[in-house]
Order: sequence, then C-alpha cells, then structure tokens
Amino acid sequence: MARYLDIHPDNPQPRLVSQVVEALRDDQLIAYPTDSGYALGAQLGNREGRDRILKIRELDDRHHFTLMCKDFSQLGQFVHVDNNAFRAIKATTPGPYTFILPATGEVPKRLMHPKKRTVGVRIPDHLLVCALLEELGEPILTSTLILPGETEARTMGWEIKEDLDHVVDIVVESGEVTAEPTSVIDWSDAEPVVVRRGAGDVSRFEE
Repeated sequence: MARYLDIHPDNPQPRLVSQVVEALRDDQLIAYPTDSGYALGAQLGNREGRDRILKIRELDDRHHFTLMCKDFSQLGQFVHVDNNAFRAIKATTPGPYTFILPATGEVPKRLMHPKKRTVGVRIPDHLLVCALLEELGEPILTSTLILPGETEARTMGWEIKEDLDHVVDIVVESGEVTAEPTSVIDWSDAEPVVVRRGAGDVSRFEE
C-alpha cells in the first residue's frame, strides 16, 4: 500500500519533505502535485522507476520523459540551450512550460528519446516541488499523471491513493492542483514548435 503524506502547500514541513526525498533516493515511485496537475516521479538513477511509469501510463519507449529542474542553472546541465532558446526559456520560467531539447551526456540514455536524443525539461512554480528539488540536489524524472483512457492530469491526491495504491509507493497531497497541463515546446531544432497548448501562453513561440 502507498503511504499518503499531506504536506502544507505554503509552508512545506521539512520533516515530510525529507521523507519524500529519502523515498526517491531509495528508488521509490511517488505521485506528487505540481503547478499543472499531478505527476509521477522517480530518481534519475532509478531504472525500475522509468519502467514503472511507462507501465502505469501504458506508454512505449518513445515517450518523452521530463526532468523537473529546480532552476535554470540545473536545467543547463542536462540539455543544450542555444541563445534564442535561452532567452525565451529564461523569460517564461519558472512556470507551466515543458521544453524538449537535445540532451547532454548527463542524461542517462534510457531517459532520452531513442531516436532524437532529446529530453523534456521544466522549472516548476510550486513551493513543495521546489523544496523537494532543493533537498534532492538533482532533477526528478517526471511524467504527467494521465492514466490510460483519460485526457487530463489527475488533481486529487486521495483519488490517486485509491486508484494507484499498489503501483506507487507514496502519494503526496499539498493544496489545490489545477488540471491544465504544461504547454510543450519542442526546441530540438533551430525553431520552436508548439507540441501542446496548455497553461502557458505559447504566442511568443509562434511568431
């Protein structure tokens, strides 16, 4: 059965934040709230975590995973960002955007898109997620919690606990969560391509 942790959205309790981070380091799979729906999360080195996420969501190896990063500096360690992309990403983060970019050698190959050698990255605007990332010291391997047959991300921790009780290790609750997903921008080539329109304004990427 999954553990259920209720963490304060404005003042995340350090003791509970540490429990979630220790679980990630112990190769556990978490369901956690973000600024755009719930997500499944695992430590980068957790080989089984990647496979568990694909199985829960019924996805294949071509799924673009996202690295949830604490800041622009950390993001820059894991993806190549040219000058044009740098300015636009800097201007729109933290916020509800996911950027698909060429991965650096810091990204394990199993987490990259098998053909494109790309990976998604995002910097969240969410107090709890920022606290987790700060303590963990590295990105969280992440995938939006959209279950097979559904079109929107989950938003209620207790429902997730009910439905995924035996397939995740921890469910984190932390205040209200919006269902609208991130806007996804593919910047793996010279010009950005809007892959998904979500919570973030995409007009600057369509000019």
